Amino acid sequence: MSLNFSEMEWCQVSKINLALPEVQIREIRINSITGYQGDAEKLVEASRQGLRDKERSFSQCLGCATSKAACMTVLIQDAAVISHGPVGCSSCLHDFAFTYRVNAPLRGLDRPTPRRIYSTNLKEKDTVYGGNIKLANTIREVYERTQANAIFVLTTCAAGIIGDDVESVCQEAEDELGIPVIAIFCEGFKSKVWTTGFDAAYHAIARKLIQKPRQRRKDLINVINFWGSDIFSEWFEPFGAKPNYITPYSTVNTLRYASEAAATIQACSTLGSYLGAVLEQEFGVPEIPAAPPYGIAQTDRWFRALGKVLGKEEIAKKMIAEKKKKYLPQIEALREELKGKTAYVTAGAAHGHALLSVLGELGIKACGAAIFHHDPIYDSRREENDQLAQRVSDYGNVVNFNVCNKQEFELVNALNRIRPDILIARHGGMTLWGAKLGIPSLLIGDEHFAMGYEGLVQYGERLLEALENDEFVKNLGKHAINPYTKWWLEQAPDYFLKGGADR
Repeated sequence: MSLNFSEMEWCQVSKINLALPEVQIREIRINSITGYQGDAEKLVEASRQGLRDKERSFSQCLGCATSKAACMTVLIQDAAVISHGPVGCSSCLHDFAFTYRVNAPLRGLDRPTPRRIYSTNLKEKDTVYGGNIKLANTIREVYERTQANAIFVLTTCAAGIIGDDVESVCQEAEDELGIPVIAIFCEGFKSKVWTTGFDAAYHAIARKLIQKPRQRRKDLINVINFWGSDIFSEWFEPFGAKPNYITPYSTVNTLRYASEAAATIQACSTLGSYLGAVLEQEFGVPEIPAAPPYGIAQTDRWFRALGKVLGKEEIAKKMIAEKKKKYLPQIEALREELKGKTAYVTAGAAHGHALLSVLGELGIKACGAAIFHHDPIYDSRREENDQLAQRVSDYGNVVNFNVCNKQEFELVNALNRIRPDILIARHGGMTLWGAKLGIPSLLIGDEHFAMGYEGLVQYGERLLEALENDEFVKNLGKHAINPYTKWWLEQAPDYFLKGGADR
């Protein structure tokens, strides 16, 4: 069933309101959950009928919305970022400076600008008397040091708890300095779904930075993405267009006029759900009605949808035919070599679903997944954008499907039980557990690597390489010490979920 909304109906279901300084959290806006144990097919069906989250009686760790907001702002070339809170809250943000520098060559930036990351360093006294003055002084000093074209202020739990008037301080600084000074309300305590931090950053960018279009450009397509390689320049060229990457490696000016693009596409629907809807609803830029192009079936749909939105369907049809002719024989050969293999996937929501589609296309059995959270519906309200539903429809069910909220103890428990031929991950630290159990593991941080027909070939070759070079991890598994007790490894993975096994 496909959901199609009229303009009036859209306004009724949309939870986007750029008049408000804060974005609505995902638990409320799109009913996102962080606890589930079952299979993918049942989760897809339940998502259509209304989901209730399961509470954990024990959590080992949790992601933070502040770091996700930083992930999208630190990588803007000519901006500066201030973490308004204790200095410890900014300690992990410098990871993105490393990410920016390492991945810049993939986008043609030989000399990337240094990252500008600062903290107001709130201390105990500031939490008593307030941090507004300290914030105002920090903004002035950061501007004097950097001459940045925009300054983003990220709120932390401490700033939120003491009730600093961050919005007013930023507005006064903007009036004084003559550049956008943008408050992003991303306190970690607000939401268990830490990807709300993406939404908070994009909400602030849309409110304070993106402007109404001066014109419509048929040669520009927004790509909401992380920091993967540039595959879209080549893909868009036959359509007479080029990508406008949002936000890694964008500038304040390219963000300002993202409203002029012909369309918006997503590299990850989890990341871009909110901004894609904002650009369509508030600025008239259509988001293509298709999940990202992973697997042949979805890549076909994606190119066709892009061609339709751009009014160039024949070009899309031609590209599909040419690419299939070139890559399908290679994909078929990989399927033969990978036949009978099993894999377990751990990643964020949409990219985890993407990797499951890649496995299905390559003929590898997905014997389970630990997905960090689940969005029952995206802000577009279109079922065509639901990547998990497309995966189940195209390649069948995925058993042992765990929505784990990054709880590594659940992942280890599942891996120990299932023992797949390979563990596939998107985030650093997760592959460690596969190696400790003697399971070959593959981590590719470039989310564009497996996209399209050529991506299937690339990813399949890397899978083969990891499977064939398994001696090290198997030896490691014989000697590694697992920190989890025998008691825990004997429990069902959902033991600590409300309503979990045997309770």
